[in-house]
Amino acid sequence: MKKFLLLSLLLSGCSLAPEQTTPPCDCSSNVPSYPQPPSTTDKHNINQLLAYISNKAKERWGKDEFVEAGKHRYVKYLDGYNTRAHIDFEAGKIYVSTIAQHQPIEKLQKAITQTLLMPADPQHAELFSDKEAILRGKPFLLGQVVDHEGKPIEWQWRANRYSNYLIDTQLQKKSIQRGHAYYVEINMVNDHLEQREYQYAGIIRDAAKRYDIPEDLIFSIIKTESSFNPYAVSHAGAYGLMQVIPKTAGADVFNLVKNKPGIPTKEYLFDPANNIDTGAAYFYILKNRYLKEVKHPTSKHFSMISAYNGGTGGVLATFDSDRKRAMVKLNSLAPTQVYDALTTKHPKDEARRYLQKVLYFQKGFNEGKV
Repeated sequence: MKKFLLLSLLLSGCSLAPEQTTPPCDCSSNVPSYPQPPSTTDKHNINQLLAYISNKAKERWGKDEFVEAGKHRYVKYLDGYNTRAHIDFEAGKIYVSTIAQHQPIEKLQKAITQTLLMPADPQHAELFSDKEAILRGKPFLLGQVVDHEGKPIEWQWRANRYSNYLIDTQLQKKSIQRGHAYYVEINMVNDHLEQREYQYAGIIRDAAKRYDIPEDLIFSIIKTESSFNPYAVSHAGAYGLMQVIPKTAGADVFNLVKNKPGIPTKEYLFDPANNIDTGAAYFYILKNRYLKEVKHPTSKHFSMISAYNGGTGGVLATFDSDRKRAMVKLNSLAPTQVYDALTTKHPKDEARRYLQKVLYFQKGFNEGKV
């Protein structure tokens, strides 16, 4: 991966809106159980969508074998929730399995082909149902997986041939609570992460220039948030590569940067270009409004990263319960002291780890590592 130089953080300001305190991206939350499919009035509520899929899948697989989509996991159920594709983007592993009682091998073979040719556009992936994805355009996994001959898999004939090979040579079977599962495991290539990064390099470069945000910061945020998984979802209501929450960061960007009413839809945020643009635009808001008063550029950099995860209010609460005193105290500290405070005294443990992780990845990008 090309080495990215850390861009200087500018201190220019603009008048935008009252200060935001809610975390703009993903945080943990408890999810209620929904026995019925989401109604048309709340079909965009990701908690209800995920809960409905969870209930349907658990009915088939049982709680112990259930796997749910997440930030670093793509999970797609098919065939009445009896067949499943699971991609672990952090481990570089693909698992395709079925518990179908009728023609299980045929259904497994079809699911493998579907997974290998899954569309690069998440809008065509049918994430929130058991319908088959619409296979169009260049496959998302092209180059990230190769067949038994070491060839990339772009066309259906090659995907079919490889899925048949996997079933002939690597088919596994195991007993589960509700019967038997047939499955195969597929290893992604060693540089699968770098290949996903490359897919979005141009979009990231453009967004960095558009909003005057360091290019390597955007790369590092995406790596932390989703491992460059454009299908990423979370129970916090976050979508896509930069895990944008429509009602917080999305609403701010629409209102303060785009001059649009309302909030972005999940379809809008599943578009990688829109998602990266929105995440970068939110950093612009953090830099030029919510954290405008942070004087030292390095302290501002640390504060922006922390605020992206835990909200501006969480950053200020690290230093004092009174927001004005908190800003005075933050500015009285050296950047190393600000870093120490945000990684040891932030009210949320997740935010403490988040800053450390993003900066670690950012350092790796600047050293030519990924």
